[in-house]
Amino acid sequence: MSKGKEENPIVLQILPELQHGGVEWGTIQVAEALQQKGLTNYVASAGGRLVHELDKIKVKHFTLPLKTKNPLKMYLNSLKLEKIIKENGINIVHARSRAPAWSAYWAAKRANVKFMTTFHGTYGLGPKGIKKIYNKVMTFGQLVIAISEHIKKHITDNYNIDLSKIRLIPRCVDVEKFSPHAVSQERIIRAVSENNLPEDRPIISLIGRITRWKGQHLLVEAMSLIKHKEAYAIIVGSDQGRVKYTQELKSMAKKLKTDDRIQFIGESFDIPALLMVSDIVLSTAIEPEAFGRAAIEGQAMGKIVLASNIGGSLENLIDGVSGKLFRSGDAKSLAEAIDWALDMPLAERKAMSAAAIKNVGDNFTKQIMCDKTIDVYKELLQMNSIKE
Repeated sequence: MSKGKEENPIVLQILPELQHGGVEWGTIQVAEALQQKGLTNYVASAGGRLVHELDKIKVKHFTLPLKTKNPLKMYLNSLKLEKIIKENGINIVHARSRAPAWSAYWAAKRANVKFMTTFHGTYGLGPKGIKKIYNKVMTFGQLVIAISEHIKKHITDNYNIDLSKIRLIPRCVDVEKFSPHAVSQERIIRAVSENNLPEDRPIISLIGRITRWKGQHLLVEAMSLIKHKEAYAIIVGSDQGRVKYTQELKSMAKKLKTDDRIQFIGESFDIPALLMVSDIVLSTAIEPEAFGRAAIEGQAMGKIVLASNIGGSLENLIDGVSGKLFRSGDAKSLAEAIDWALDMPLAERKAMSAAAIKNVGDNFTKQIMCDKTIDVYKELLQMNSIKE
């Protein structure tokens, strides 16, 4: 590189697959931001239904079996990635998950290019911390992005990592999609009619994968405790084969006589419309979430958000201002919060709605996340090559 001339990042983002989820959408959002700035970039994964999103923005996708945890296949992936890096002049490899991170690290090291990672979650350590060896590749990045203070603390508590390597970049909401102004009346009508939702009752929505740690059972119990018996709850999301828990929730609702006030909608492809018809949006995790996207999306839509007082929600929701925190794992506390929200005078509801939208706009937009990520890419290019 000639003196005084700034080298542009040419980025390869690597993740297991492109099916759905926050990691996948974050990858696509960064790819689009790079493309809009005229910066060449690529994505490698095992593929999936979101590859067409990359096609739309003209970002090349390399399909490799990067979901594998087989050591031999991981090594073979590293050879293919090394070839891709060299043939396309890539100077930054950005890994977003553990298994592909090993392949990416080996490839970047051999190709003598920059390597970085993003910690998207709290990885399990296994019995006696045995999985720390496998997880540690995520700390091998010359720079490491943590998606929340909660994740940053997880990294520093469990891994011997230089704090100066960590860059805090919270995840985001696409406010072009998640905004009260972005959802047409036609979409709202469709959401109500297709899901047969009542139009004269307050709607409480809980959106996310149906799995025990997400705490759907708290809502089922809370619905039996609230004084506002007219309230109607929707549980939105796929159980991804966890049929035992889903059946447990339905049996619990029947036993508590709340089954006529709770509807299981399954997977939906118009979450913003369902949020628009909601009065209250919940985030009921009983284990700390890395970031807590549901709470942010609800705030972006100007809804009253009630969230567990653990994990990412402590950072992305201003208690009493942009929403309310309740005691994690406590159905009585959740019920009290629901009644508090439903009793809220209209003027206070409007003030909280405005504060919620402002909180997202000031801190959690796609623009902010992408700009900060690109700044990290530029910073990385100024650093020395990857070391042993």
